[in-house]
Amino acid sequence: MCSLQELCSGLPLRPLPENRGRRAGVPHAPVRTPGLSPAEEQLALKNALRYFPPDVQEVLAPEFAQELRLYGHIYMYRFCPDLEMRAYPVERYPCRTRAAAAIMLMIMNNLDPAVAQFPQELVTYGGNGQVFSNWAQFWLTMSYLAQMTEEQTLVMYSGHPLGLFPSSPEAPRLVITNGMVIPNYSSRTEYEKLFAMGVTMYGQMTAGSYCYIGPQGIVHGTVLTVLNAGRRYLGLQDLAGKVFVTSGLGGMSGAQAKAAVIVGCIGVIAEVDGAALMKRHRQGWLMEVTDSLDRCIERLREARKRKEVLSLGYHGNVVDLWERLVHELDTTGELLVDLGSDQTSCHNPFNGGYYPVQLGFAEAQGLMASDPTAFKSLVQESLRRHVSAINRLAREHFFFWDYGNAFLLEAQRAGADVGKPGANRTEFRYPSYVQHIMGDIFSQGFGPFRWVCTSGDPQDLAVTDRLATSALEEIVAAGVTPAVKLQYVDNIRWIQEAAKHQLVVGSQARILYSDQKGRVAIAVAFNQAIARGELKAPVVLSRDHHDVSGTDSPFRETSNIYDGSAFCADMAVQNFVGDAFRGATWIALHNGGGVGWGEVINGGFGLVLDGTEDAEQKARRVLSWDVANGVARRCWSGSPMAYEVICQTMREDSGMVVTLPHAVTDERLLQALRL
Repeated sequence: MCSLQELCSGLPLRPLPENRGRRAGVPHAPVRTPGLSPAEEQLALKNALRYFPPDVQEVLAPEFAQELRLYGHIYMYRFCPDLEMRAYPVERYPCRTRAAAAIMLMIMNNLDPAVAQFPQELVTYGGNGQVFSNWAQFWLTMSYLAQMTEEQTLVMYSGHPLGLFPSSPEAPRLVITNGMVIPNYSSRTEYEKLFAMGVTMYGQMTAGSYCYIGPQGIVHGTVLTVLNAGRRYLGLQDLAGKVFVTSGLGGMSGAQAKAAVIVGCIGVIAEVDGAALMKRHRQGWLMEVTDSLDRCIERLREARKRKEVLSLGYHGNVVDLWERLVHELDTTGELLVDLGSDQTSCHNPFNGGYYPVQLGFAEAQGLMASDPTAFKSLVQESLRRHVSAINRLAREHFFFWDYGNAFLLEAQRAGADVGKPGANRTEFRYPSYVQHIMGDIFSQGFGPFRWVCTSGDPQDLAVTDRLATSALEEIVAAGVTPAVKLQYVDNIRWIQEAAKHQLVVGSQARILYSDQKGRVAIAVAFNQAIARGELKAPVVLSRDHHDVSGTDSPFRETSNIYDGSAFCADMAVQNFVGDAFRGATWIALHNGGGVGWGEVINGGFGLVLDGTEDAEQKARRVLSWDVANGVARRCWSGSPMAYEVICQTMREDSGMVVTLPHAVTDERLLQALRL
């Protein structure tokens, strides 16, 4: 077993590590079918071999060629490190800068088998959210980070470490771009070829920016979504006895079971992959499991009657579950579900993101590789059945929303009945959760702020929970609007109870939805605690790219932008660039994420707090811009909540000057058009 010191010393070449291939007992990514021509296969092999000197290429060439034939990609399994992959305490990494050591910790957390969906294929979540394209890139990146000084920046091209380049202490230590393909060539088919050739990759949102913190990262957002869905659709603050049905327990979707318990409802989550389902059960995120539809319905009825808090995993296809719920309604008149959604990786529907109801899990994986055309046809038929069942239930007092996974978009492409009369291109029969729930939250500047205690000590995490609670309580005490206060109250309750729910998987991390003022206050409190020695090591700040400013995504994050700019990506790019020169430790810009390749541009950052005055000033600058950028954009798109927040921010910050939009009446528009 190698050490961290060896891991940071470059590619192990003499001798070459033993080629153990794919490891048994570990979930693996589905086989890809990129459809490369013979010339493209040669290019893919050449691109993989160029990481290695000529004297080892003769050994590596045949096995890399075999990987390409068997799996549709060259992962370089021989170089999968022989050590326990996890977030080690930051002081154990052999680095010349604290920032580099913190980045190493974050990378290894993304590849921790307890965190990653397919660790040997370097996939963190979402079915194809890569940290790197192959293991050679991992080794070289760790080596560069170990060498890095405060006068250098590491440049990453879609997983490929281009090298260390001279910069300055004020510049980011790491700049990442993933999937930056020329727009006319940013199709799903083109991506499969480019990824197979090793020249681009799908970084999802926080996989390829090294900021994933396990399913906890989406637990809080799911809690807020279900909580506010109950308020909006059911008119309830208390969801006891109410049933939420959904699917997906693999990556980020694994958060749904835990969220159902936290909000106090009954969550029934279908999952076709038994390994993924049992992983969540072992982690304590899923209370009960069954592979029997009869037992599932029986248990659901019991829980509704007793108003139990329950997370029940159904090992099977969610379409079967939805159709059974329709059968119960039609035969007994009993509606057994109140709220519903879907969190399969439907952005990647034909390569393992969505499994058709007509086939078992293993059979589907086989057909996916042997006959992609037939598999696609079955997926689309399954989507039509899926939507048909939901439509039947929705005629009763049942409410469904799209969870931003491209479910309705792919269903529409499959010919399912999801249309809405008079709708624009981003609207369907059912709303995106951004349109009805998260959009207003984003407009107020609230989004998924995160931090990681690099000491690895749970006690440090407990200290940060306490500091964050105090910071938010002080802001509320100083006075905020009623709408903003509601968000603060929800989030203070969350952070006070977070430790009770055993949310940590991997690094000692926490998520908390907060606005600009709250994020800055929390960061300053953390930095001062590090300076006092109250926290034992630096803290990394980051966020999900699914945030106020980070993402331009017309079918999710910006689906409630109605000024015609929903398909424009200026905000995400400006966010990335602005965070860079304001002091972020690293920054990332991605094509693809959440709703699919070519459908979204998203940007993220990481910021290391080390207790210095310089770190505090960087935090103030970065966190203020990182939120204000998106609120200002929403203000211009017509959000009254964003308008109010921007006006308040300008009153408090003399450095901010924003041109505010003027109201335009429908009467004035109609008169002008008549002229």
